[in-house]
Amino acid sequence: MRIIKVKVQNFRGIKSADLILSNHTVLVGDNNIGKSTILEALDLVLGPERLYKFPVIDEHDFYVGNYSGNGADQIQINIEVLLIDLNEEQLRKFRNNIEYYNKETHTLIEGPPAEETDQPGVYPVLRVAFKGFYDEGDDDFKGETYFCHPEAGEGEKHSSFTKTDKRLCGYLYLRTIRTGSRALTLERGSLLDIILHLSEIRPKMWEDVLSQLRIVSVADDPTLGISDILSSVQKSIRAFVPIEWADSPRLRVTSLTREELRRVLTVFIGTGEVDDQGIEYGAPYQHQGTGTINVLVLTLLVMIAELKQNVIFAMEECETAIPPYAQKRIVNNVMSIASQSIFTSHSPYVLEEFTPENILVVKREKGVFTGTPASYPPTIKPKKYKEEFKKRFCEALLSRRVLITEGRTEFDAFPSAARKLHEIDSSRYSTLEGLGIAVINAETDSQIEPLGKFFKDLGKVVYATFDKQEPTVKAAIDLVVHHSFEAPETSFEKVILNGTADTALRRFAGELVSSKEWPSHLHDKTPTSEMPLEELKGALLEYFNWSKGSGDAGHLLSQCTEHELPVFVKDTLLAINATIDS
Repeated sequence: MRIIKVKVQNFRGIKSADLILSNHTVLVGDNNIGKSTILEALDLVLGPERLYKFPVIDEHDFYVGNYSGNGADQIQINIEVLLIDLNEEQLRKFRNNIEYYNKETHTLIEGPPAEETDQPGVYPVLRVAFKGFYDEGDDDFKGETYFCHPEAGEGEKHSSFTKTDKRLCGYLYLRTIRTGSRALTLERGSLLDIILHLSEIRPKMWEDVLSQLRIVSVADDPTLGISDILSSVQKSIRAFVPIEWADSPRLRVTSLTREELRRVLTVFIGTGEVDDQGIEYGAPYQHQGTGTINVLVLTLLVMIAELKQNVIFAMEECETAIPPYAQKRIVNNVMSIASQSIFTSHSPYVLEEFTPENILVVKREKGVFTGTPASYPPTIKPKKYKEEFKKRFCEALLSRRVLITEGRTEFDAFPSAARKLHEIDSSRYSTLEGLGIAVINAETDSQIEPLGKFFKDLGKVVYATFDKQEPTVKAAIDLVVHHSFEAPETSFEKVILNGTADTALRRFAGELVSSKEWPSHLHDKTPTSEMPLEELKGALLEYFNWSKGSGDAGHLLSQCTEHELPVFVKDTLLAINATIDS
């Protein structure tokens, strides 16, 4: 079983969403866009324990906090999930709730003729939903899950989608905040308890443990003074009540019941250090490192998935406090054992394990949440995809906005200038990072147009900066990007040299010479304090052409004051700021 489609209405920051999911999907996008909200929405429908949380929802779970209304005007949270690829047991269990779905058109088959269900690409599906609302009569928030088919008649309710039904669907959700507080105890519903239940292991140790604890006396030694105080308490009490009321007070280890014992039993884990007796010291699992706790919780969920054998595994930020090699192993392990896996991630090491069609690039505008499957970037062949993805495309996929630069010099220069200007005047300028803009190097002017279209189709806000172009080329670029900035020169190196103040150029050139970074093959053009300005610009032009990729253009601009920077660079950065501030 797996989720093929999910619809969300009025839930948290999402007014509406309609997503199609593949077998293994990673949701990518900027922070606070709604990725976690989608996984929480799935948990409201499919999580066996979720409806037992009190309250199931609250006012902050409604879109913009609006939950008032009565009758037909009642505002509801509605989440609908379409499940496909049911196994034989699930088909038998849900036989009265089965509908049919065309995977080619992504539509449900409604009504006769019956032959429609035998067509290629048509599969049986299960449609289940969650409804959350405010009950004015009870002054409380309520939620329920139900089967969407068959339709309820007038005055009737849909059939309930129960906890037992949900367990058969096998939705496992690992949130990004993983304290392990209920993972490694034997509390009912904890991950360890679920594993014991699935393994049909019923530990019958509770009464034995409690009996042993009840006979252990504490502080009976008179030299401690505690027993004398307790005896005094007993004598004082007898002045007021009969002897039977408070006889023989003493300290015991615990007054736990079986349920309380389940909650407090704690797993201890070796720390790798040994005591004076050569025995490894064990500490409670919650005293372990963040990464260790994350892996422990994940391991328990993987064990559950292996025992159930038919699970939908949803996981937020699997890279949290985990090294890159472990991230890759986790992703591949989960995908190998789960019938479906759904991840959120900001890690290039995780994203490169997915083919582009399994990367769902998401965005949200005015409450409308959408997802677009990625594709291979232009000119990138599949065999070079992983290498290029980490190097050039990952950051852009994860951001809301993208700035495409024609070459490496611009790629270095604009972020550096933006940081410097923000340092000088933060009220007028922002860093590109602060604006949520990822910078990508097109490597040539001919790639600006295809890259612009690629990122625009993914729902990104696209900016582009490039050298002076032919009118037809610029017009083509303008069609596929939101904001374009054409330089007044035919090369960006000339923009820097002709636009930067003379004092800054001489300062930069002098630093290159004094630090012995001036190349030997340009020895006859070594800058001096007496060198004419035009001759200096010519020498620096040759230097920049030779040192492309070394970040020297960015270094030059980072040394400038606001008045020393090229006007084109300042105007471009101000214009970019204006598009976001507005």
